[in-house]
This record gives sequence, C-alpha cells and structure tokens, in this order.
Amino acid sequence: MLKILKYSFFDLIRSRWSYVYFLFYLLLGFVLLFLNNDVSKAVITLMNIIIVLVPLIGTIFGVMYYYNSKEFTELLLAQPIRRSSIFLGQYFGVAGSQTMSLVLGLGIPFVMYGLFKSDAIFDFSLLLVTGAFLTLIFTALSFNIALSNENKIKGFGYAVLLWLFLAVIYDGLFLMSLIIFKEYPLDTFSLAATMFNPIDLSRILILLELDISALLGYTGAVFKKFFGTQTGLIISIVMLVIWTAIPLWWLTYKAKRKDF
Repeated sequence: MLKILKYSFFDLIRSRWSYVYFLFYLLLGFVLLFLNNDVSKAVITLMNIIIVLVPLIGTIFGVMYYYNSKEFTELLLAQPIRRSSIFLGQYFGVAGSQTMSLVLGLGIPFVMYGLFKSDAIFDFSLLLVTGAFLTLIFTALSFNIALSNENKIKGFGYAVLLWLFLAVIYDGLFLMSLIIFKEYPLDTFSLAATMFNPIDLSRILILLELDISALLGYTGAVFKKFFGTQTGLIISIVMLVIWTAIPLWWLTYKAKRKDF
C-alpha cells in the first residue's frame, strides 16, 4: 500500500492543480492575517471558506483521480496485490496531497505572522485539523461514488450532488424542519441532525472553541448546552473520525466484491 500511496501522492503533487490549490490558500492566508487586526475574524472567514471549498475540492479530486487512473488500477488488480492496498493507497495519496496543500498554504502565513506565539495557535490549528478531516471524508465519499458508477458523467453528477446536498440543501431542510415543528422539543433532533452532516459538525467544532455565542446558531447552542465547550469539542472530533472511518470501511468492502 505504501508504494501505491507514494506513487499517487507524488503524481498529484506534480499536478498544476495542486500548485493552484496551494497558492490559493497561501494568498488567502496572507491577505486575511496581514490585513486584519482581529485574528478571530480571520479564523471565522477562513472557516466559512474551508467548510465549503475543501469538501468540493476533495469530491472533485477524488472522482477525477479514480476515473483518470482506472486503467492503471486495472493493471494493478492483475498483480498479486490486495485490493484494499490498491484503493487505500490511492485514497491516502489523493487525500494526503490535498491536505498538504491546505496545511502548507495556510501554515506558512500562520508561521510568518507569528501566531504560534499567541493564544490563537489552538484556534488556527483546529481550523487546519477540521480542513484535513473534511478532505479525508469527502475524498472517501467520492471514491465510493466513483467505484459504484462506471459512467463518468453519473459519477461526477452524484458526487457534486452529494456535496451540494450536505453544503447547502441539508441546512435548508434542517431550518425548515425547525420552523415547522417549532412547538415541539427539538434539542435531541438537532443534535442528531448535526451529527449526520460533517460540514455542520466542522462549523460547530470551530465556533465552540472560539466561544462566539452570536454565531453558534441553534445547533451550536444546543451542543454547548448539553455537552459544554470541551465535551462538545471531543464529541465533534469523535464524530468526524467516525465519518472518516465508515466510508473507508465501505470502500474496502466494495472494492473486494466489485467485478472489474
């Protein structure tokens, strides 16, 4: 698996899209940190961009890489290599290259600005951890979608639809349900609904640490009320780990049984 991971990682690192992805976050980090006196506002702005852009890029990169390397994958399948090693190696190569671009792109302005000497180091580090989790989750989901659809157009369509649903439509449906059933106790429902969306979980994870009550929203307020700040952070991270593990398990399960 390590050899396949290494090949996939360096193959993507040499891609110009990886450089574009890295430069985008590098410029964004410099602009927000050096032109903004309030670090908390910079973190919130970065959060709003990351929780939407990172899942989209992870979804598109994952689907594109699977379909573009399909012939190479079929060649590897003819070799005495375990299927789980092939697909997990490719997955970690894709997710690793994106995560490195994100961490370096935002980490370099972070170090140059001197945040490692301030109290904001944990907030900024949490932002990077959240971005890494979203990359791992949506890359795994996109690999599962591509593996289940031989048709490229359908694969791309389902992957983008999944991102659109979790990033936009899910919140709209959730808000409508809160309005319609406002006369009923919805605390438990809100907690469960939030845990079923990794993007909402990531948002609450960051806002809980920043402790900005005005921006927490209903679900964030419920999280803080039920679990408190520190317990809420731990629960959010555990749920993100579960969101990463389940698609990975399904990817290996599906790959072992798929007829290529």
